[in-house]
Amino acid sequence: MESAPLPCPMTGVQLIDEYFIENRTRLLDLAAFLDRLDRAADPAVDADFRMRAFREAVRTLSGSDGDRVGRIQMIFSDPRTEPTDGLDQKSACGAYRPEKGER
Repeated sequence: MESAPLPCPMTGVQLIDEYFIENRTRLLDLAAFLDRLDRAADPAVDADFRMRAFREAVRTLSGSDGDRVGRIQMIFSDPRTEPTDGLDQKSACGAYRPEKGER
């Protein structure tokens, strides 16, 4: 059962006034990260599962289909629904690493 999103208690202008600067900073951080990756000129970056998910998330972020948070969470999430036989890794890596033949 899905629930309807709660209405925002602030106007659009109030949201911009309150949150524009911090989100501008985040956007610049992302741009700097992507620029550093470009300058690294490492072909392994494009093959990295985390960066594939990251770039898909950036594309989703710039869309206008709504529920960006939910869709981006799903991009980074493990889509499997069946329990695994055991622990498949010791620490989180921030994105789901597809097994060979997936995605």
